[in-house]
Amino acid sequence: MTVESTAARKPRRSAGTKSTAGKRTTAKNAPGTDPELVQLLTPEGERLKNAEYDKYVAGITPDELRGLYRDMVLTRRFDAEATSLQRQGELGLWASLLGQEAAQIGSGRATREDDYVFPTYREHGVAWCRGVDPTNLLGMFRGVNNGGWDPNSNNFHLYTIVIGSQTLHATGYAMGVAKDGADSAVIAYFGDGASSQGDVAESFTFSAVYNAPVVFFCQNNQWAISEPTEKQTRVPLYQRAQGYGFPGVRVDGNDVLACLAVTRWALERARSGEGPTLVEAYTYRMGAHTTSDDPTKYRADEEREAWEAKDPILRLRRYLEAANHADEGFFAELEAESEALGRRVREAVRAMPDPDRFAIFENAYADGHALVDEERAQFAAYQASFADEGGH
Repeated sequence: MTVESTAARKPRRSAGTKSTAGKRTTAKNAPGTDPELVQLLTPEGERLKNAEYDKYVAGITPDELRGLYRDMVLTRRFDAEATSLQRQGELGLWASLLGQEAAQIGSGRATREDDYVFPTYREHGVAWCRGVDPTNLLGMFRGVNNGGWDPNSNNFHLYTIVIGSQTLHATGYAMGVAKDGADSAVIAYFGDGASSQGDVAESFTFSAVYNAPVVFFCQNNQWAISEPTEKQTRVPLYQRAQGYGFPGVRVDGNDVLACLAVTRWALERARSGEGPTLVEAYTYRMGAHTTSDDPTKYRADEEREAWEAKDPILRLRRYLEAANHADEGFFAELEAESEALGRRVREAVRAMPDPDRFAIFENAYADGHALVDEERAQFAAYQASFADEGGH
């Protein structure tokens, strides 16, 4: 897979699927049509001026810009490999980030080493920025571990499957940071669907009342599985912050520079004692919600195609080329690195050892329990029956 095809990869359409826009909901207010949307790079790669946020990326160098591009390309390559592995039966499930690379890389690179990150289950790009080995992300989806990394090693919490619950964890952690007198910040990631959860509402309340140094980073990818955003809220998501008494801002989630700038601003507010911020990264999920989902059943093809034209990787590549910040040698080297990453991921997943089948019975009760002992014995007998039937 080349870098060109990686950057422009389109989700495969089911055979025989035709556009039925009249029967499906189409997302509204695409980037560029919202006057309140913070945008520094247009889809064509043109650099825009912004009096409020330019200063947060004013010192960015060509090398750093190439680094952001590399991050997005390699993250997409890893994501594509994980999707392929699931289709081959190597993973039980996979939640793709296709289309959301700029939101994750821009915000992830805005964090400091001493900041603490609370992800959901799709923040593969943020994990990359925090230095988590990509292969560690796959163990849970293969069913061989419960996460695969020590959260305190990278200040990156384990993936959270329960929708929205990590925002409460982040708020509590941020309140602790404030009590300790540290100048670090906390950032919690969630999606537009999670924004309708009660846990998120409680997080907003507590963080506002206690002026917690936390940034709520909502990746609004337009769809909570098959439910469009307009079925969840009557106002843009970032405006919800007003009701809780802290700022909200909507940023073009396909613009890595804008996401970097806005998140830096929000994290600085948190560190300086100004409290929480809600960042709504307005982006788009170009693939399925997970590999168990078929978006052609509820989403119009025209909508997806319109957003593919705003691809975050192509956008930055156009800017790099127009500004003479990258040459063909850079793109060729990155293509080779991308392929090497794909091979490493494949090999690592297939080499993962099977977990101890009896580990599920451990740590259920602090002092043990007769019922657990009985269940363990029944499971052992069940496992032994396969060996008896096979004659070994």
